[in-house]
Amino acid sequence: MKRKIITINEDLCNGCGICVEACHEGAIQMIDGKAKLVSESYCDGLGDCLPECPTGAISMDEREAPAYDEEAVQVNIAKKNTKVEEPLACGCPGTASRSISRSHSSHAALSSLTGELESELRQWPVQIKLVPVNAPYFNGAKLLIAADCTAYAYPDIHRKFIKDRVTIIGCPKLDMIDYTDKLSAIIKNNDIKSVLVLRMEVPCCGGIVQATKTALMNSGKYLPWNVVTVTTDGRLIED
Repeated sequence: MKRKIITINEDLCNGCGICVEACHEGAIQMIDGKAKLVSESYCDGLGDCLPECPTGAISMDEREAPAYDEEAVQVNIAKKNTKVEEPLACGCPGTASRSISRSHSSHAALSSLTGELESELRQWPVQIKLVPVNAPYFNGAKLLIAADCTAYAYPDIHRKFIKDRVTIIGCPKLDMIDYTDKLSAIIKNNDIKSVLVLRMEVPCCGGIVQATKTALMNSGKYLPWNVVTVTTDGRLIED
């Protein structure tokens, strides 16, 4: 049958996930950092998600599609509401992608007045699982891929490593996923200038190095990259 149904332009989608919250039928989900229409039969064609999209990635079209299945929608919503381990990333407004402007001169002045160090983080989000693949801050970026624990083991991480870099973090053991595909997409689809991997000395951290190495090979690009290891007592070892 022919009816009104949404279309999502993945090139315009910035991965903020706001549309997921706006869609009460559960027709939209975040997959690999992008909003996806998971079932045409879940979309009622009313377009509650349209005005919520900040980039205009969602449009309404009239095309051949299955009929709206209210019974299936209710089952889908019930499953969503009872799923205990639903990832926070799927639609939380706090995961909206944004750049953070830093003025080093103003930071230095403020630090001298307050005696406090200033953050060097240049973008949000930072988790590898949450960061949008095509976020604009990746273009021309020096990329830092850091294991979660490095921020706690090495006290000067902001000044020495995060400054002037785009930072993404993860833990292959706790996340229990392979970052290879996500990192491959980030490196392949953006003008990344260099890659620095900051890992802990513990063996499980080797997963983040291997994923990065494979991602660089998959991208077909020849980028300068290196690995720095942080010991559990806070020392640095350059590979």
